[in-house]
Amino acid sequence: MSMKDRIAAKLTQGLHPIELEILDESDRHAGHAGWREGGETHYRINIVSEDFAGKSRVARHRLVYDQLGEEFAAGLHALAVRARTPGEA
Repeated sequence: MSMKDRIAAKLTQGLHPIELEILDESDRHAGHAGWREGGETHYRINIVSEDFAGKSRVARHRLVYDQLGEEFAAGLHALAVRARTPGEA
């Protein structure tokens, strides 16, 4: 299973998103720390979930990161996260 598929499965199971977009941006980081041949190291995530209601931006990001501990251990290096509730711009 690709890293993108693993991320999608974990976030879907753990945060029940209404919207989920996962972009592999590893090619933009070639030669930087954490990058490796073949990519799958740097991602941008846009996620909309009711689970974020009433939580700060930092708390929302922690919820996302908490779901992906195994993926970080397996080579995921960096995430850019946009976490919103339904109706937020």
